[in-house]
Amino acid sequence: MNTRFDAIVIGAGHNGLACALDLARAGRKVLVLEARDQVGGAAVTRSFAPGFSVSGCAHLLHALPQSMVQDFGLQSHGLLLAAQAMPTHALRPDGPALALHAPSGLNAADAQAYTPFQKRMQGFGALVAHLLKTSPPQLSLTRWGERWAMLRLALRLRLMGKSAMRELLRIGGMNVYDLLDDNLADAPLKGALAFDACLGGEYGPRSPGTVLTWLYRLAGQQGAGNSGLSQVLGGMGAFSDALGLACTAQGVQIRTGLAVQNILTRDDKACGVRLADGQEIEAAIVVSGTGLKHTLLELLGAAQLDTGTVRRVRHFRARGLVAKLHLGLSALPAFTGADAAALRGRLLISPSMDYLEQAFNPSKYREIPERPALEISIPTLNDPGLAPEGKHVLSALVQFVPYELGPHPQAARAKLLQNIFAVLENHAPGLGALVEHCELLTPSDIEREFGLAGGHWHQGALSFDQFFINRPLPLYQQYQSQLPGLWMCGAACHPGGSVMGLAGRHAARAILESRSAP
Repeated sequence: MNTRFDAIVIGAGHNGLACALDLARAGRKVLVLEARDQVGGAAVTRSFAPGFSVSGCAHLLHALPQSMVQDFGLQSHGLLLAAQAMPTHALRPDGPALALHAPSGLNAADAQAYTPFQKRMQGFGALVAHLLKTSPPQLSLTRWGERWAMLRLALRLRLMGKSAMRELLRIGGMNVYDLLDDNLADAPLKGALAFDACLGGEYGPRSPGTVLTWLYRLAGQQGAGNSGLSQVLGGMGAFSDALGLACTAQGVQIRTGLAVQNILTRDDKACGVRLADGQEIEAAIVVSGTGLKHTLLELLGAAQLDTGTVRRVRHFRARGLVAKLHLGLSALPAFTGADAAALRGRLLISPSMDYLEQAFNPSKYREIPERPALEISIPTLNDPGLAPEGKHVLSALVQFVPYELGPHPQAARAKLLQNIFAVLENHAPGLGALVEHCELLTPSDIEREFGLAGGHWHQGALSFDQFFINRPLPLYQQYQSQLPGLWMCGAACHPGGSVMGLAGRHAARAILESRSAP
């Protein structure tokens, strides 16, 4: 541990591991330090009751690039998928679930409009996918690589054609409510599509910019390729374990249970870290995979930054609104209108855009929704080993739950659970009687348990002022801080969160291409 390293990576989340692995593949000597006892960050498998295990925070893969799986040889390190190309069904209490890949029962106008509308939006998603795969350039464009990147982007825009370019400019800053209302009429279909535009974020369907967040999700799906929406065998922790094994095979040293207390500086340059036990470790560079505020204001310290930067960091928005529910069930629940194939995929409870907006509204006042919107999966149908024989796990994402639960948090938590179960019982009568174990993680619980700033998936809002060249800050968009030798690779950086590892890989590439690379 006293050996000098080329790079120290703080945090063994998937972005930190991806960054470490790419640096090691380039011949660098890398140490990864993780405060918790396991790697993975929010992508972990954990037991929430005796015999019942679940993916703790992130529970499905929808944006993992196939290039990352192939480049790192993750399958040779144990990564297996329990299910691929999982379908999404929107639940309705009074009829069959609506399959988003092939919706039936639509009126003639929607049946004719839906496919070309989806194709057009996926085309726009492909353009955003190009942005996700690209490190943000400096607007000065002083380097030829940056110039070529912008030229390729401009060419992609031009090849879309005049009509598509005009439409993208028209809808880019819109809210998803108005966009869907312009093109479709079916309320359950629009509610399900709008759910994906809001999932993981801090906005309702009427909020400006939710078309951008929908395109972001569509872009992630493009990167996942033919695997589509997938479930990892053994839970998300198995993905992180495979990534950790790939790092170790490449010579990366990973140390868990070691919290970093400070980033060390010498001659106005980052030169290592001090651990909580007082031990100091030197390195040519330090790369932080933790949140922006934690990195700059706590580990580094505001005294190392100018006042303007400190103000911008403090105002960086990261307000999570997603809670996570885990249920251990004595038997498989029956959802109205959902057949066996639907139960093996993803189930949505968002029957209309107005329902979704009404679920969002209370969060603006730090109140809980009466009828929350839910994304539900039953992972034991594809991976029975997560529960005792004959029993099941239900995992649900709950929108929209405020970070602060008000002056009486325990009462608010109890009321939230009551509201969630009322919604579940409406779609799965008798489910409450099957519950043996229950765990509810609010955004503040998620922050404490997994280290996500504000309990936010992306460790920072995805909005035009915090996206691409503005993420996380205008002067920090290429992963290097104002302090030489200090870099960042977490989800607060471009392109954001979701389990895709691109922030870590972009950071590694920027480090290796920099003049100060070790």
